[in-house]
Formats: sequence, C-alpha cells, structure tokens
Amino acid sequence: MIRVAIVTISDSCAQGRREDVSGPTIAQMLPRESFEVCEKRIVPDDRAVIAAELTRLADQAGMDLVLTTGGTGLGPRDITPEATTSVCERMVPGFGEVMRLQGLQKTPNAVLSRGIAGLRGRTLIVNLPGSARAVRECLELILDILPHALEMLHGGGHEPKEPRP
Repeated sequence: MIRVAIVTISDSCAQGRREDVSGPTIAQMLPRESFEVCEKRIVPDDRAVIAAELTRLADQAGMDLVLTTGGTGLGPRDITPEATTSVCERMVPGFGEVMRLQGLQKTPNAVLSRGIAGLRGRTLIVNLPGSARAVRECLELILDILPHALEMLHGGGHEPKEPRP
C-alpha cells in the first residue's frame, strides 16, 4: 500500500476564506486498493512553512508520496516549487514536463505552471496545480506511473541486466 499525504498550499484556504476543493479531488482520484491517504494538510503560501511540512511528511511521517496542490503559478506568493526544491535531494523532471506538455493540448496557459517533482529520502514529492480541473487533468497523466516510480525508489522495479560480452 502506498502511503500518501496531500498538502493544499493556499493562503485563502489556510485562513478559512475559501474551501479546499483540489485536495479532496486528489483523494477521490487515488485508487483505494493501492493508495492510502494518511494525512491531509492545508498550509499558507509560505516557503518556510511548506518546506517544514514537506520535510516532516518525508522524514517523520514516512510518507511514500506527497502530492501538493497550489502555489505553482506566477503569482507573487506562488513559491511551492522553490520550497519543494529546497527540501529535495534529487529532482524528477519528467513529471512536470509531461504535465505541462500534455496540458498544452488543452490550454496554452499550461506553460505557466511551474510544478516540479523530487525525492527526499524514500519519499516522492509531486507538485500539482491549484485548480480542481487542472489537478484532475495532471493527476490522470501521472497516476499510472506513480506505483512504478515508488517501487524503483524503494529499490525494486529494475530488471537484472545481462552481463556484457
């Protein structure tokens, strides 16, 4: 079972001025037979707070996967990618690349998304956009890849290579 945390990053949701719809959208999309949502958090658009929460979820809570939503655009407080980069040891650029490339087929605004993915220890962190529709579209693109990515991260998923002659 893949242990998942969902982190909504939004000043207005953290202050109770707006309802979080993106976080619940993520939770609804994850197949229950392979993903267990262990934690759901809402944090403000504050780099130190985001970084601390991602670190806690990876290091103390032992999550396999952390999916963030929000803070990936061009707004002055959209700093989720920077906070994610600050806590990751290795980056996994393919996730952001495929979400932007495929998203471009639906809207030219997809190129404005700055979401990234990276690894902290044995945890994969993936930034998703903030709108429920964009979350749905992006998560659909990567959902089938996540189990294999996590299997590889945890040491499996590699076929033995034949020795060279």
